[in-house]
Amino acid sequence: MSQKKSRGGAAAREDADELSRSPLQAVLLADSFTLKFRPITLERPKVLLPLVNVPMIDYTLSWLETEGVEEVFVFCCAHAQQVKEHLEEAGWTGKPAAREMAVMAVESHDAISAGDALRVMYGRGLINGDFVLISGDTISNMSLKEVLQEHKDRRKKDPLAVMTMIIKHSKPSILTHQTRLGNDEIVMALASETKELLYYEDRADGSHLCVTIDKDILANNPTLQLHNNMEDCYIDICSPDVLSLFTDNFDYQHLRRHFVKGLLVDDIMGYKIYTHEIHSSYAARIDNFRSYDAVSKDIIQRWTYPMVPDVLSFGNCHEMKLHRQGIYKASDVTLSHSAQIGANSVIGNATSIGEQCKISNSVIGEGCSIGKNVLIHGSYIWDNVIIEDGCKVSNSLVCDDVHLRAGAIVEPGCILSFKIKVRKNVVVPAYSKVSLLDKPSNEDSDEELEYADTNSGVTDSARKPAYRKISILVHTCLSNLFLWLFGPVSLTFYLANWISVFQPFPALGVMPTTLPSYRKMMT
Repeated sequence: MSQKKSRGGAAAREDADELSRSPLQAVLLADSFTLKFRPITLERPKVLLPLVNVPMIDYTLSWLETEGVEEVFVFCCAHAQQVKEHLEEAGWTGKPAAREMAVMAVESHDAISAGDALRVMYGRGLINGDFVLISGDTISNMSLKEVLQEHKDRRKKDPLAVMTMIIKHSKPSILTHQTRLGNDEIVMALASETKELLYYEDRADGSHLCVTIDKDILANNPTLQLHNNMEDCYIDICSPDVLSLFTDNFDYQHLRRHFVKGLLVDDIMGYKIYTHEIHSSYAARIDNFRSYDAVSKDIIQRWTYPMVPDVLSFGNCHEMKLHRQGIYKASDVTLSHSAQIGANSVIGNATSIGEQCKISNSVIGEGCSIGKNVLIHGSYIWDNVIIEDGCKVSNSLVCDDVHLRAGAIVEPGCILSFKIKVRKNVVVPAYSKVSLLDKPSNEDSDEELEYADTNSGVTDSARKPAYRKISILVHTCLSNLFLWLFGPVSLTFYLANWISVFQPFPALGVMPTTLPSYRKMMT
């Protein structure tokens, strides 16, 4: 008996030693495979977009390093070269001795979905054990220790437990059925004791106050918890079986809609998915412009600590200091004595702000020049932006190298993509998207494909919004740019101020020949 016990103890010790020797790995998807941040992502990958003046991917990598992850494989597809260059400039790659965490870029230009990315990872043979699956647009400060141990203990008892999903409480709005991050509410059913995921629906129909659950789920689970107040953090602890399952099933493209739902309805293989709920920690994914705004505010208000501006430092990023009322300022900021910086604002390095300016609830990037009597509220101004005297910017996003001439007004909800120049005293109407690039003829021309839109049951091409394009003149130089307009927005102002060439409007089906006739038609 004692001999058997000693043998069993030795085997247990060997298993423990093997687990301890296996490095903790992570697969970071640096491509969102969506189109929600167009037209910006036509020129820069989403994971490199600044979030409170720090690229999104740096938050994710910093958190993984803090949690003891030893190897991270960054899967690059869209704008892969930009991602690799940033990883090297920020010091994540190229200096093995500088960090405890090894980061390696895995490049593939054939992947058009997260499923394809995981199939590539399986083919490369890089994953040796359980791993963290995360996208490069995820911000978190949660501890991985507990959920990793839960996953390993569960795997010892049941090898079919292949994934643990991180979830948190987030009650959606009664009116919109969306969370504060702009995502549709999720309905999920969990086993009361084990927290096994039994049902998952991320496109709940708010018009019907009911969900349809297979009777076998109810028969096999006398008690279960049905939630519509949980948010999927898109952080998963996976076994290597997950990669092989994607390889065996080429229909698996979307992580949730195809893979998770596919396993839940598969009665043959019997694979199981469990959940782990976090309570006091923070975790969120930037999935759209609304969540970009919400997460930015959370960072400024320090809900994401230590992932906050005055603590994080990467590559060429300059030190930030926290002042009263949640105001962050870099050391090399030129601020006029009469300028007013309101609460919850961030001012980047080498930025100058002129007299009588008022900035509130906004993030200003590095190297910006802001003139006199400028009003900026609730906006995100990226790097090297020039805003001349008397301009007003409200609740909008302004990308790198944009130039607003004196008196220009940017109304709420606007997106001004890279290098846009707005003429003197011009008003950019609310909810306009302005870019130097035309809308691509192919949906995946910027190497991003929304294989299945995350908030609908149809593909992106089947649910295109009303899209109207006109070629406009915004400065004295003869350079055209394009307005990406969505919804019933009046174009009379555009024609009165900027029109240079009439082009057909698909939503209208006609091409007016004179400005008065067009005004009459729009009214």
